[in-house]
Amino acid sequence: MRVKRGLAGHRRHKKYLSAAKGFRGGRSRLYRTAREAVERSLQYAFVGRKRRKRDFRALWILRINAGSRLSGLSYSRFMHGLKLAGIALNRKILADMAVYHKDDFASVAELAKAALR
Repeated sequence: MRVKRGLAGHRRHKKYLSAAKGFRGGRSRLYRTAREAVERSLQYAFVGRKRRKRDFRALWILRINAGSRLSGLSYSRFMHGLKLAGIALNRKILADMAVYHKDDFASVAELAKAALR
């Protein structure tokens, strides 16, 4: 018996074309172009989720470095001082303190400085 596959193909095309909504030109209207664009966008999304972690860590390090230099320490000396002082704060929290709670960060920096001596 012959199998007509029109419905399955239509659904597959519709899936890609609806995923390509908002793309410009043929990338949202032509099936093949839309499929290529959607598959590439999914690859970029996967890479971006990995990349975001790197980017945030770099941002946190920048902020901690800026805050610690106000207290007269470089980033590496500050982090080493924290380790010696037994202060276990992650970079996300330290960066938040450096930007929004400068007084608290300065007191933590003093503890790190004292541990280095």
